Amino acid sequence: MNTVTIRDFDPANYLDNDEMIVEYLKATAEDPNPEVFLGALGNVERAKGMAEIAKKTGLGRESLYNAFRPGVSPRYSTVKAVLKAIGIELTFKPIS
Repeated sequence: MNTVTIRDFDPANYLDNDEMIVEYLKATAEDPNPEVFLGALGNVERAKGMAEIAKKTGLGRESLYNAFRPGVSPRYSTVKAVLKAIGIELTFKPIS
């Protein structure tokens, strides 16, 4: 009999290039639940390296982990700082 090991899925393991990260964030930003996008941003932080993001933002690693955990609404300034640290900018366009 074969044994099957099931591990929890971690999107951070697959966010290994900027194109993938941009598409991932764009897709999650389309969800009406803002926690989906915020959770995705936390996954990107982990993929890029939380210590590096903390250094670039001037925020503590623990603060970053806490800011993007489920049920928490981080400040806009924190979201903006993290996006800048990971090299992503928000853009806006009119709804067509």
